[in-house]
Amino acid sequence: MLVVEKAAPARHASGVNAGGVRSLWRHPAEIPLARAALEIWYDIENFLGADCQYHSNGSLRIAESDADVAVLEKRVADLAVLGYHHEEMLGRAALRAIVPDVAPHCVGGLISRAEGSASPYHATWAFYERALREHVEFRIGDTVSRIERSSRGWYVHAVTERIEADVLVNCAGAWGDAIAEMIGDDAPLRREAPTMMVTQRVPRFLGPVCGLVGRKLSFKQTDAGTVLIGGGHLGSIDASGEAATPDSRKMALSAQTVVDVFPLMRDVRVARSWCGIEGVMPDQLPVIGPSPAAQGVFHAFGFSAHGFALGPIIGRLMAELVIDGQASLPIEPFAIERFSRAS
Repeated sequence: MLVVEKAAPARHASGVNAGGVRSLWRHPAEIPLARAALEIWYDIENFLGADCQYHSNGSLRIAESDADVAVLEKRVADLAVLGYHHEEMLGRAALRAIVPDVAPHCVGGLISRAEGSASPYHATWAFYERALREHVEFRIGDTVSRIERSSRGWYVHAVTERIEADVLVNCAGAWGDAIAEMIGDDAPLRREAPTMMVTQRVPRFLGPVCGLVGRKLSFKQTDAGTVLIGGGHLGSIDASGEAATPDSRKMALSAQTVVDVFPLMRDVRVARSWCGIEGVMPDQLPVIGPSPAAQGVFHAFGFSAHGFALGPIIGRLMAELVIDGQASLPIEPFAIERFSRAS
């Protein structure tokens, strides 16, 4: 197996996200994948032979109003119809038993207890090093410029050489649409730059990964005591340089949201902020599955800022598609053809 990687492994979205490992609040089509991925995350240290700083302290969505509570109650009812019962409603008292320092105006929440978070940096490098041990070859710093058919299958034209392969797997992230176009598929992907902040170290006060119903927030405390803050505020992208820059105004808005919900954070300093470039699809669902345009090509991209947790199961499903021709979990909702059908 050969991986052509134009940047460092996990240079963009995979290695610089919030690290949430959740099935909570996902689109129903993603829930089977997320639940299967959790089974791998539970044993991730043995699987990879490395510490990914995975913790199963729960994923929590906080309600700031009665209207938010109504949204959560509908969510639980809708999932129950589909046979899912892993998301649990919390009242005021139950919420404060889990996050005692939450602001007084918060009235409840929704929790999935058997999930949590990992360190994107440690996890992605552990996968990379495990792949090296399995004799996967990486071409770091090489860029694919063109793909064409060969008698054997495909020629991949990179900077350093022309590579011939029987099977191609397009895991190009925010550039997945460009690779898809080279083999005749179309995906209406847009590039975004989700922004993260990390604070100075503070005494331990938080267990679960927290989000809000009505406002953008991803909020968790790391092993080191720092607090990692995200939630979808976007920076600006330099397309030619493939770099992204945080927007200070949006960072201020994110910081204010944190203080509103966790007032004890008011005097905590932000140490740094950064962006990762991510591929986002119009329906916020990834592209997973075989190419309709060309035999022997498979796609897995466009995870729309919530693909980190799915990574382990996506790798397994892609292997099944390549080897067996069929995935063991339902992937029909993620077919790239859905966009041509919609148009």
